[in-house]
Amino acid sequence: MFSTPLLRWGALFSIAAVTLAVTLRLQSPLTVASETDAVKYYCYKHVRTHDRNRPRAECFSVKDGRFVRVWTEDQWPSDVQDVETTNGYVIPGLWDGHGHLMQYGLFLHSVDLFGSKSLDDVRQRIKAYKETNPKAGKRKHWIRGVGWDQAAFGRMPTAADLKRDPLLDGLYIMLDRIDVHCTWVSQAVLDLLPSNLPNIPGGEIIREPGMGVFCDNAMKHVVDRWPKPKDKDKTQAVKTAMAKLNEVGLVGMHDAGSTREEQKMYNRMADRGGDSWTVRVYAMLECQKRNGVCIEGTEVDRKDSMLTVRGVKLFADGALGSWGSAMLEPYSDHDWTSGSLLIDAPDLTAVTKKWAKAGFQVNIHAIGDLANRNAIDAIEAALKQQCPDAARPEALAACQDQHRFRIEHSQIIHPTDQRRMRNLGIIPSIQPTHATSDMKYALDRLGPERVAKEAYRMRSLLDIGSGPILGSDFPVEPPNPFHGIYAAVTRKNPATGLGFNGSAEGWHTEEAITLDAALWGFTGAAAYGAFLDGHAGVIQEGAFADWVVLDEAIEDMDIEQLRTLKVSQTWVAGKLVYPKRED
Repeated sequence: MFSTPLLRWGALFSIAAVTLAVTLRLQSPLTVASETDAVKYYCYKHVRTHDRNRPRAECFSVKDGRFVRVWTEDQWPSDVQDVETTNGYVIPGLWDGHGHLMQYGLFLHSVDLFGSKSLDDVRQRIKAYKETNPKAGKRKHWIRGVGWDQAAFGRMPTAADLKRDPLLDGLYIMLDRIDVHCTWVSQAVLDLLPSNLPNIPGGEIIREPGMGVFCDNAMKHVVDRWPKPKDKDKTQAVKTAMAKLNEVGLVGMHDAGSTREEQKMYNRMADRGGDSWTVRVYAMLECQKRNGVCIEGTEVDRKDSMLTVRGVKLFADGALGSWGSAMLEPYSDHDWTSGSLLIDAPDLTAVTKKWAKAGFQVNIHAIGDLANRNAIDAIEAALKQQCPDAARPEALAACQDQHRFRIEHSQIIHPTDQRRMRNLGIIPSIQPTHATSDMKYALDRLGPERVAKEAYRMRSLLDIGSGPILGSDFPVEPPNPFHGIYAAVTRKNPATGLGFNGSAEGWHTEEAITLDAALWGFTGAAAYGAFLDGHAGVIQEGAFADWVVLDEAIEDMDIEQLRTLKVSQTWVAGKLVYPKRED
């Protein structure tokens, strides 16, 4: 278990790179005219910079969306007049290292099933949504939702469970599981499909206790028939999502899988600027055919760095909750299966090498220990392909620094493969709240030995590269980065403040990390994983002028306050994108 002293706040502020504080409300900045654009000056009670050469400051100036100067009160520049100090505490702008922008926006305009307790609860939520969206449920406008978990029902749901309510009978309904690796549909949708549906490799059609649920690659049967949202609806969804992200202090995010068409739309929105595009997006391309190769004409690198595309998203397996993650040994609670691979090992290696050769960063979704092993094998092969002298360990490390290949989720990793990740420098991209959401069934799925040695590592992976990239996987989890920080430090659920089975103790706290390390995961490590080190996640001369203002110094808070912490202001490229409203 995690030793008690590490849970005390005094021990959470020891990383040499940084000291900490966070915020009160900001007043209007003093503006000094220059020969071109105005330079704006800001002073706060404290500024946490993440700059190793100047870990703390009180003031900075901004021009053209970047920090011009950063200084402390005792280093006041002779050519700068006094600037009124406001009562805020500043941290660098936060990044989510793994989210889904379009899906989150569409989720915000759909049925919220997270936390649903029963089939009747689901039906009531759908009907409530239908009342305020009377056109939904038709052939060309399906009711969409996300967030159900069969654990609340005691079995997988069926189309008949929706048809049982007369008000839902005949409606076109498609509801994604909490991990978005299964979808549950109504009888009206099933009626669109052939009567004898073939199985698809890497997917599962749930046929017992009845038809209605499709998992992983089998979801294609349904998704291909789903009437896609119009461009205006998708544009509005993205704007809604970005406003919500700014509200919780996010200035940037890694979009873990978007299509070429979506990225073209993103680029048009970024061109318009203003409130159309208020979050920096580092996007990973997902081919129309999953795990395909669609290299031509895909890279985007805007001068304003509001949208960058230089990575690809591949999928090794499914998710743990639906027994879809690929395991080396059978599941403890389903001993007849070890999950399924979405692509076999030789093909994953071949595709990874093709993308690497084209100059792309490869990011592989891997949950189970078999999937993680295959991902490590594929990345190692790509590194050896890209670096002829990779036989020397130092050359291999330098090669990985150049390519920054990643494993998304890195959730269950055999100890042997943890060492291989470390030696190869493969970046783990981790979502801390997954551990605290999954703990209720992870022990059942994996058994105590695999949980103790393999699952939901964090502290064990801290010494890889710049450290794990941290995120949320929104909309699978809420995007609030402070919830992720809380989960990383306490290993407790931020929604409840409790650990496994309602315990006051955190879950496997030997893998908890310090507050400083958690904040770094949402700033500097996320910047490194997007090739933006020195530009994002830091307050220093020449970096993006992105910062967050909070109402209270974070080191003075009880750790439980992170669960309800509210951002006062969020700034992106020197522009205020979220001001907290007065009550």
